[in-house]
Amino acid sequence: MPLAHPFDDDKLKEECGIFGVVGVADAANFVALGLHALQHRGQEAGGIVVHDAEHGFNSARRMGYVRDNFTSAELLQTLPGNIGIGHVRYSTAGNKGQTAIRDVQPFFGEFSMGGAAIAHNGNLTNAAALRRDLIDRGAIFQSSSDSECIIHLMARSMGRNIPDRMEEALRKAEGAFSVVAMTRTKLMGVRDPLGVRPLVLGKIGDGWALSSETCALDIIGAEFVREIEPGEMVVISAKDGVQSHFPFRRQEPRFCIFEQVYFSRPDSILSGRSVYETRRQIGVELAREAPVEADLVCPVPDSGTPAAIGFSHESGIPYGMGIIRNQYMGRTFIEPTDAIRNMGVRLKLNVNRALIAGKRIILVDDSVVRGTTTRKIKDMLLDAGAAEVHFRIASPPTAWPCFYGVDTPQREKLIAATMTEDEMREHLGVDSLRFISLDGLYRAAGHAEGRNTACPQFCDACFSGEYPIKPTDMIAKGFELKS
Repeated sequence: MPLAHPFDDDKLKEECGIFGVVGVADAANFVALGLHALQHRGQEAGGIVVHDAEHGFNSARRMGYVRDNFTSAELLQTLPGNIGIGHVRYSTAGNKGQTAIRDVQPFFGEFSMGGAAIAHNGNLTNAAALRRDLIDRGAIFQSSSDSECIIHLMARSMGRNIPDRMEEALRKAEGAFSVVAMTRTKLMGVRDPLGVRPLVLGKIGDGWALSSETCALDIIGAEFVREIEPGEMVVISAKDGVQSHFPFRRQEPRFCIFEQVYFSRPDSILSGRSVYETRRQIGVELAREAPVEADLVCPVPDSGTPAAIGFSHESGIPYGMGIIRNQYMGRTFIEPTDAIRNMGVRLKLNVNRALIAGKRIILVDDSVVRGTTTRKIKDMLLDAGAAEVHFRIASPPTAWPCFYGVDTPQREKLIAATMTEDEMREHLGVDSLRFISLDGLYRAAGHAEGRNTACPQFCDACFSGEYPIKPTDMIAKGFELKS
């Protein structure tokens, strides 16, 4: 598995990716392709579970990238069947950054009416309380993941069938969850009542697919049908097609706005909008809110690219690739001494000196978390001869941790939690620093009137400190909500 890298340590980590198909021959092949398209959502590990009438349930769980583990014909031959689900993981609960194979999803359980497997994207905010109660009642946990609680809750349910049991289990769960699950013949998908994490439905031939993002439907040649709605549960079979109902009380949706800013692939569609177009429009709003005289607009690749294009178009300042990303950064072959660690950014990013020298540069990035990478990139630009460095950030200041499926540092480690914008500019040593406003971000995401303060259209807790779902476990540990 590729080692964690200093550059990546200053980014919010993607949550997880989930994918499932039913009614297609060689389902494992489709699941592997879908997971490959969702690799950006989790790079620590991946797993696939399938079912075949002759061989029953089979699974494979591996550490590392999909391309390194789920592309061999020998492995895929051990996963026969026309129904399967998969998961790519970045640990946001359990042993963060120290994934053990027992933590890798999908999780499987054998019930009186047959087996079932589940894969979960998000975080349960009451997982610790659920886990204590389940252990007190005799449950034996095999992993450190909050997702395993769902399997144990299903085992204790008195539901007549597995979909009923999963529905009952999820009613006891708080937090963010998009779930794909499977029985011997049925594929299931559920979103939490606020729809914090994404889940979409696709059609492929006579079969069906569920995915975290539309880009994974594209790779298997599936037609995007629609998004699974917040609070909706679908049960899909090759025989009966898609059956839908809403087991949770209807609420105003609060989709994660950071999916628009960073997590989702730019070629995906979210809430009927192109992610690329939203990010380009963020750059347009930034140029209107925070203009500055300069010679060149440069993105921090790759996540800052669409916003930089929008900024350039709106401002009239030329766009250029002032920083080049090494596409093949992986495990370093050099012993990671302190000196090598300090080279971390340079191993992944390099300045295009011929373009930068003597120019006033506007650098567009998606976010500032700790600020360590921002300082290193600024130093690289100045070393290359940049006359001025102006940072424009395509999200508001990240001042609060996320408890809904994103690995966020503790609040005191977030630079925006302890400094004003002017203090951050001085700390980072740049000529100017501006973040897009919350209203500007909402306008870019398609809400011309901006943010509805009485009932925000998105979950923006990492920016505003307003948590739409009570973080029960964290409050019990002493976390203080915004007064």
